[in-house]
Amino acid sequence: MGLTRISLENFRNHAATTLSEPAHFNLLVGENGAGKTNLLEALSLLGPGRGLRRANLADLARRPSAGDTPPPFAIGASLNEQGTVSARLGTYTEAGSPARRLVRVNGASASAASLAEWLALSWLTPAMDGLFTDSPGARRRFIDRMALAIAPDHARRVNALETSLRERGRLLENGGDPRWMDAVEAQVADHGAAVTATRAELVARLADELSALPPEPFARPALTYRPGGPADEGSLRAELARNRPRDRAAGRALTGPQRDELDVIMASTRQPAAACSTGEQKAMLIAITLAHGILAAAGRPSLLLLDEVAAHLDPVRRTELFRRLRQGAAQVWMTGTELAPFEAIRGEAAIWRVSGGSVGRL
Repeated sequence: MGLTRISLENFRNHAATTLSEPAHFNLLVGENGAGKTNLLEALSLLGPGRGLRRANLADLARRPSAGDTPPPFAIGASLNEQGTVSARLGTYTEAGSPARRLVRVNGASASAASLAEWLALSWLTPAMDGLFTDSPGARRRFIDRMALAIAPDHARRVNALETSLRERGRLLENGGDPRWMDAVEAQVADHGAAVTATRAELVARLADELSALPPEPFARPALTYRPGGPADEGSLRAELARNRPRDRAAGRALTGPQRDELDVIMASTRQPAAACSTGEQKAMLIAITLAHGILAAAGRPSLLLLDEVAAHLDPVRRTELFRRLRQGAAQVWMTGTELAPFEAIRGEAAIWRVSGGSVGRL
């Protein structure tokens, strides 16, 4: 299950690109700056959120020449389930509204959050290599993106939680009516408890998948979810009410899901991931991505987007990576500057040469 036809119009450096008849393994090969990662980014926008680069929509449209207004962009793809096209997904902008993202499913208007009901996405990019030393917020975003594989409604819950927290912050700052504060905190507690439950379930299921994977050649991480406040709705609501003076002084809520943390250690040494070598951190990220790919592929078409992952692995780890990807149900998209690292799967892969925003099948 995966995509059968992908089209891009005016996206990044791609004026008009079509990828037809993908395989289980799909390789995008070309020089740096050719537009390979742009294609992965386009695929990542077939799910909720801001894609693998978290770019502003206004920056995604192709710029024909200096000073010209960027045209609207469009991304479309057909879903293939059991050999049959089950849906056509599309996301795009319109002239005059470059910062507004629109979505269509089978030709009908839909929400971006609803895309998670049709397609599960996982990705790994070089920009994620610093995840374990990055901010807690970056790790929460990492968890939330992966959580869509088990709860397609999670993105809506996270957005609603953030909106409620902002409203509570304004009320605290301006001294709002306590009854209105009670109502807003009830919303925070409702959405917060749901977000916490989904995050905790995801980490638990990832931990189970990781425990079943062989410990070598990729370092096996051990994951722990650490809530930033009470996990149940009633306790969270009471905590928020009790801490209004403290939160007013701090200018933000000091308890709740917005302070959750993902703790990661190397299972064999019990060393925190942030203190491990860059190679060990990369290996653990790959292990988590592979485990998530297993979860994401359960019941829905799924894509695994791997940007420049093979070039930095030794032959043993590359062989093991391809073996695990071959056994998985996710359709795999990988980028590289040359074909040599992919020699082991060359005969079973769909391969495209990317150059200057143009794509040709090899």
